[in-house]
Amino acid sequence: MTSPAFEWVCEIEPPTRPDLMHVRHQIGVLSKVASAYLIPDNHVGRATVSSIAVAHEVDRMGGRSIACLNARDRNALGFRRDLLTGAAYGVDEFLFVYGDDPASGSRTGQLTVRSMIDELRRFGDEQGERGAFRAGVTSRLRPLPDWKRDADFLFVQVSFDLDALLAWRDTVRFDGSVYAGVMVVPSASMGRKLMAAIPDIVVPDWWLGAIDADRGAGVGLACDLATAIGESGAFDGVHLIPGLRYRETAARLEGR
Repeated sequence: MTSPAFEWVCEIEPPTRPDLMHVRHQIGVLSKVASAYLIPDNHVGRATVSSIAVAHEVDRMGGRSIACLNARDRNALGFRRDLLTGAAYGVDEFLFVYGDDPASGSRTGQLTVRSMIDELRRFGDEQGERGAFRAGVTSRLRPLPDWKRDADFLFVQVSFDLDALLAWRDTVRFDGSVYAGVMVVPSASMGRKLMAAIPDIVVPDWWLGAIDADRGAGVGLACDLATAIGESGAFDGVHLIPGLRYRETAARLEGR
């Protein structure tokens, strides 16, 4: 049985238009199963409403938010602006990522995940709120660099292999919370595109076959894997990415 302390961090889709209705609907539908919500930051290479603004909306609706910020799309001044905005809105948990390389091949070049963590710590000290802001980082299923151990929580790359996740966890020392990544694969073609884009990710052939036979199978497979991760006791929670299947995912998990 999954421990009551096990956290379900559900990722929500931020809007690409100035309208938060779809965000509110996702929050409402997932509210019975989500411990917290992760809000991505321009994760599909398109401009979206600020993750901090969406995180504020989550908080207004009574949820706990984690705002993702990437190094790719901002310089040092822009990052400081985002921290000030987050503090003004009461957003205090951030997931820092490097961000995929843009199609243009150009980045600001001023920030790294490591420098973002350092700046957040300085910002907290300046505000007289040491420890009030929490920083998270991501990890592939590889050895964890020492500097990442300074983060408060860790999001692990999406995986479809429980044994691989458990084997990795046995080798990693980290004092904060560790969340395993699980994604609902909406179609076999999307699963193949995911593997082509991210070579470290392997969607098992039997998953693809099941989804080919039944497009709704991806929800059940992801929910079963997430539940098995919780029952293993090896992780503090799961980072669940339901995508457009958030309604079906919520309905499936409500009965867990």
